[in-house]
Amino acid sequence: MPIIHLVTEINAPIERCFDLSRSIDLHLLSTSQTNEKAIAGVTKGLIGPDQEVTWRARHLGIYQNLTSRITAYDYPNYFESKMQKGAFKKIDHRHVFEQKDGHTIMKDHFDFEAPLGIIGKIVSRLFLFSYMKTLLEIRNRTIKQVAESEQWKLLLNKDSSI
Repeated sequence: MPIIHLVTEINAPIERCFDLSRSIDLHLLSTSQTNEKAIAGVTKGLIGPDQEVTWRARHLGIYQNLTSRITAYDYPNYFESKMQKGAFKKIDHRHVFEQKDGHTIMKDHFDFEAPLGIIGKIVSRLFLFSYMKTLLEIRNRTIKQVAESEQWKLLLNKDSSI
């Protein structure tokens, strides 16, 4: 099973980074290239413990639906989302946050398994791993850009002291 590990350093408070990472609106902003939409469950704002969202997106020319649930949650240090329904055999995404020297270290552990047995494993090695990693990198760059600017106020509570 391929596992993608990413580490992103963000010059912003841990709470802001945590909230932006669970923001449906920020996710949509970072996935405009796949025409992604939140179509069921939590469809805007912040997703929280035991809540679900169903995404509809175009990947590789095919529209797909994927439902994820927040299965673990420790504000502002950690949350995990797991695929409940979708084209993959498995997607588990762990988000870990650490405050260090006034910065936030955001770590992603994205564990996925394609369907179709050996064919899925071959596709994962040849193409899917790189494709999924690129999507996560775009998302993390968006989180970093928004968190380090005043743009976060448009996605999170403007009156927040974060």
